[in-house]
Amino acid sequence: MERETKKIYFLGIGGIGMSAIARYFLHEGCLVAGYDRTATPLTRALEAEGALVHYEDDVELIPEMMRSAEDTLVVLTPAIPADHKEWAWFRENGFRIEKRSQMLGHLSEGKMVMAVAGTHGKTTTSTLAAWLNHAAAGEGSAFLGGISTNFASNLVLGEGRRLVVEADEYDRSFLRLWPDVAVITATDADHLDIYGTAEAMVEAFEQFASQIKEGGSLILKQGVPFHFDTKGRNLYRYSCDDGGDFHAENISLIEGGHYRYDIVLPDDRIEDCELGILGKVHIENSVAAVAMLWCAAKREGKVLDKEAVRRALHDFAGVKRRMEVYINTPKQVYIDDYAHHPEELRATIESLRGVFPGRKLTAIFQPHLYTRTRDHYRGFAEVLSLCDEVVMVPIYPAREEPIEGVCSEMIGQLLTVDWSLAEREELVALLEKMSTDVVVTFGAGNIDVVCSAVAELLKKRA
Repeated sequence: MERETKKIYFLGIGGIGMSAIARYFLHEGCLVAGYDRTATPLTRALEAEGALVHYEDDVELIPEMMRSAEDTLVVLTPAIPADHKEWAWFRENGFRIEKRSQMLGHLSEGKMVMAVAGTHGKTTTSTLAAWLNHAAAGEGSAFLGGISTNFASNLVLGEGRRLVVEADEYDRSFLRLWPDVAVITATDADHLDIYGTAEAMVEAFEQFASQIKEGGSLILKQGVPFHFDTKGRNLYRYSCDDGGDFHAENISLIEGGHYRYDIVLPDDRIEDCELGILGKVHIENSVAAVAMLWCAAKREGKVLDKEAVRRALHDFAGVKRRMEVYINTPKQVYIDDYAHHPEELRATIESLRGVFPGRKLTAIFQPHLYTRTRDHYRGFAEVLSLCDEVVMVPIYPAREEPIEGVCSEMIGQLLTVDWSLAEREELVALLEKMSTDVVVTFGAGNIDVVCSAVAELLKKRA
């Protein structure tokens, strides 16, 4: 990328990954503008920070200052459809257009790249790693795939060369990265509209791992079958409590649904860790994040500050929409979660069963994408049946056109527990009539629009 470029136009500026890059360029003093389909709290925040954002696909709305191909760079998200008018205008007029992944590759040049990949768990793990860098190592920047509660942003700018990046497998975006340290959390079949087969997706993860720099390290989830050439590089395994080079021991549930545990390292142990967020699944994520810090310290010839790590884990406040707690009382619990793959749902549901044993669990699920629903509807039904009752919401299509016969009822009809179907706008009225205890909303679409209203209703019962 030409470093002197000072005008950046984003097609899809409101995406979680795109907005982090937009924020970076705003911080660098660049002129930033862009299009997104709908206004959201994230796009409004970008506008408040100085970006010019509009919400109609209209060439006339492109700011005059961004109409010269000589000094304007266009950044594109894969979610933009091929027939988008503004994208076509930029192409026809010779603008330099780069995908978000290309830009992320440019911005990572010269950095110690700490990349987190995987079909689930990567946002919390990468945010944890960024927080540990900041709070325990006193350095590091990050481009995150969620809004960190501690940083109140998806962009972290700090001293030093360490850069945490959420490495997205969609559209093979992560192949633009050359990490020093990489975590792979899972390779469960997903994005089959892009990859075609589960085997092709695993091959892409293996290619990503092959790009780890000489002397670098791969930290791989225990039990994930994987081919990795360790010549000149290190391979470590991690788990929650299933062994491996990095794992947890002496796990105990403590007051408020939190856990206390020890983290075992290849050469040491960090005792009496307490994670600031709920859920056993996050113990595993914390082990992976600490493993990244340990590997980064080894690569730099430094020593991990165990006491600082212990304090940072305790102070970690989580990520928006990742098991985000709105209410937690003996009478009523309400949690919102981004899970949109069967294994993500399983991890969250099993964690909630561990934290709230014996309590009634009501799941509200909005499937994300027609293709993912078509490919995994049986898996969704199996996992959601671990709840006591389920409310299905119509599919959020995102970038896709409808597929005939594919709908939320496909999942509902296979559930082995009581279920109902409701429009997103009807959820509050429906919940008002239901007897609830532990309620969780799931989905990567726009289900979060109703979270505040749901929380307001359920607080009255708390």
